[in-house]
Amino acid sequence: MRLYTLRNAQGLEARITNYGGILVSLMVTDRNGKFSDIVLGFDQLVEYLGAHPCFGATIGRYANRIAAGLFHLEGRAYQLTRNSEGNHIHGGQKGFDKVLWTAAERESANGPALDLQYLSRDGEEGYPGELAVQVTYTLTHANELKIEYSAVADKTTIVNLTHHSYFNLRDAGKSDILGHELQIDADYFLPIDQFSIPTGEIRAVKGTAFDFKKMTLIGARIDGEDLQLAHGNGYNHNWVLNNPGQLSSPAAVLYDSNSGRLMELLTTEPGLQFFSGNLPDGMFGGKGGNPYPSRSGLCLEAQHFPDSPNHAGFPSTVLRAGEIYAQTTIYRFGVR
Repeated sequence: MRLYTLRNAQGLEARITNYGGILVSLMVTDRNGKFSDIVLGFDQLVEYLGAHPCFGATIGRYANRIAAGLFHLEGRAYQLTRNSEGNHIHGGQKGFDKVLWTAAERESANGPALDLQYLSRDGEEGYPGELAVQVTYTLTHANELKIEYSAVADKTTIVNLTHHSYFNLRDAGKSDILGHELQIDADYFLPIDQFSIPTGEIRAVKGTAFDFKKMTLIGARIDGEDLQLAHGNGYNHNWVLNNPGQLSSPAAVLYDSNSGRLMELLTTEPGLQFFSGNLPDGMFGGKGGNPYPSRSGLCLEAQHFPDSPNHAGFPSTVLRAGEIYAQTTIYRFGVR
């Protein structure tokens, strides 16, 4: 278990461990030029070995949930580990967030980079096929944390990878994120049941608490009477992005008026899971020994849709033998 530090020409710094491909810290300036950490986590690497809600982790083989951990592929049923109320979540008991990756640092044309590699064996957590995965973090000189994913399998399988940092642009979790403003370029979202499994419906955001087409305070509607908010205990849903496959414009924008920090998310993925950090107060002790309050960090997880293998109308997550899985997600930072 090792810790690697990337630092770009402007002084932004990312620290990443090869355990779980976890982003341990991300130092970004505010409008006054002061650097502060903007992701939740722990002070000591050993703390990541214990229970935590995937702070900063690389998630796979399948990000999010699969109902009952069951899916069918090429006429065969596959039973995955059930590790969340009878369902499968984030790759199982020992997903990619709990394995040691082989790591190599290098200088790229765009900035310092870290290549992480992992070989997932056939049958691991119930998934078919041996899967060779590479994840590359690059801290670009344009003040971006760029994450590139690639994978290839020796037999047909399913793959859905994502990044799971909890962001707080104001004070890294000392306060909640309800005063942050968020914009998501999506006209539709996926309703869920009481176990956070998509119902299969693709619902318009217009006129609902899920309309983030314009910059909106996260706390403005989070505790409303919408049944979907009750199912998620706040926001824990997948938005259907309007421009999948493109990196030319942000899929989401997050802003904190107190610090002036602005984060844009660009991705090639078709979906974005927005989780408003609906965890109990003080459930996890954070950096500096201070327990995190509820909703002290939020996740913006670019990915394919949850439970896609069980919904014919969702974008496919099937990866056939010899094909290359590839996706790119960029977190771009600025101030205003």
